[in-house]
Amino acid sequence: MSAVFSHGRLRLYLLKLLNEGPRHGYELIRLLENRFHGLYAPSAGTIYPRLQRMEADGLITHTAEGGRKVYEITPAGFEELQRRARELESLEADINASLADLSTLADEVEQGVRGSVRDLKRELKEASRQVRSAPPGPTSFGWRYPPRPGAAGTRPPEPPAADAARELEDKAAQLLAEVRRLARAGRASQETMRATLVVLDGAIDQVRRLLR
Repeated sequence: MSAVFSHGRLRLYLLKLLNEGPRHGYELIRLLENRFHGLYAPSAGTIYPRLQRMEADGLITHTAEGGRKVYEITPAGFEELQRRARELESLEADINASLADLSTLADEVEQGVRGSVRDLKRELKEASRQVRSAPPGPTSFGWRYPPRPGAAGTRPPEPPAADAARELEDKAAQLLAEVRRLARAGRASQETMRATLVVLDGAIDQVRRLLR
């Protein structure tokens, strides 16, 4: 969203929010996060310096309330808001377009995750079917039935689910390694990172429902 709020547009949007009523800095951050459905949240280091600059320019003022600064728009700030009304309309349109792009990205990633979960579920069902239908003796999933005690060349039977559990752990480790690699590459934007977090949260919920 940094591109959406370039060239003083974040300042304009803060004026819009303060025109709706007095707010403290944390509340402004939460309002922006809600506006972007959690995919963007400006840091305190982004918001408070701008509020200080806007106050120095006479666009807003503040009062102390419960140990917090509560900001409100001044007549000069309201005048700037009116003067830039068409720019604000353009900003709202850009925000909506940006959200649509992020929603599309999140949907594409989520569809991929769902496909992987479906494939995993199908593989587990097939493994279970093969174990149930296999005759006594060694199989790729371990022993269908335990070998006779003391039989030569035998080893303790391994539960059929052990292979699937190991595969799940391997897949989870691969996912973690890939996420780390991509995140450390530093090429993804903050918005894309947040969209990925939303998708991963959904994937965790799906896996939890499957394995519960």
